[in-house]
Amino acid sequence: MLTTNSRSEWFISWFDTRYYQMLYRDRDHHEAERFLQRLLLTLDPAAGSKILDLACGVGRHSIFLNKQGFHVTGVDASVNSIAKAAAFRTESLHFAVHDMREPYADQSYDFVFNLFTSFGYFEDPSDDLRVLQAVYKALKPRGRFVFDFFNAEKVRATLVSSETKVVDDIVFSIEREISGGFVIKTIRFVDAGESFVFQEKVRLLSTEDIQSYFAQAGFKVANAYGNYAMQPFAAESSDRLIFIAEKV
Repeated sequence: MLTTNSRSEWFISWFDTRYYQMLYRDRDHHEAERFLQRLLLTLDPAAGSKILDLACGVGRHSIFLNKQGFHVTGVDASVNSIAKAAAFRTESLHFAVHDMREPYADQSYDFVFNLFTSFGYFEDPSDDLRVLQAVYKALKPRGRFVFDFFNAEKVRATLVSSETKVVDDIVFSIEREISGGFVIKTIRFVDAGESFVFQEKVRLLSTEDIQSYFAQAGFKVANAYGNYAMQPFAAESSDRLIFIAEKV
């Protein structure tokens, strides 16, 4: 039996599986924390600032930010991820299941973070703009938005078309392609005699595309960085596109 993503939005069914967490469990969480530390030095938030962690997954970054003394709310569309994150709730750390296209709060947050390419998932490009409009609404006046995406130009130049990863005796066959304006990753594997296939689809948004969305949503981009060391963005060589934008 072949089990596929039966729902129209791939990220709901894929992110809610244990296989997603299994495949990506070797991510460098120390690097992520170092990035957040550098980011906080750059932003210099006041003690007790309110942060919305948009597309928070299982809440690792929300938990870290909360430990730095901030009031953090983590939201994600994955019910299973939020269920895991909820075990770490405190008086100043909250989690909720939420669709990022919909406003979560009205002028409640000093900062909104959208980290590690948690954007561009939708078939309708107008939904990407809806995300930014919802972020704008959630921020207090002069609030700032941290947006971390891949550098589309670098992705085009360095895309690895196929690879195999073995995790807990499961062989994940991964294929990548650029098609229809998306970077598409197809993941196939067999577990306990059952075959599975999932896809990840992220819109290949250029710097200009993203800047246009930001302008339409009402943001002013203040800074652009090209990696987690917070070095300046360079279109031809940077791995990441990290914008810090202000609500104006």
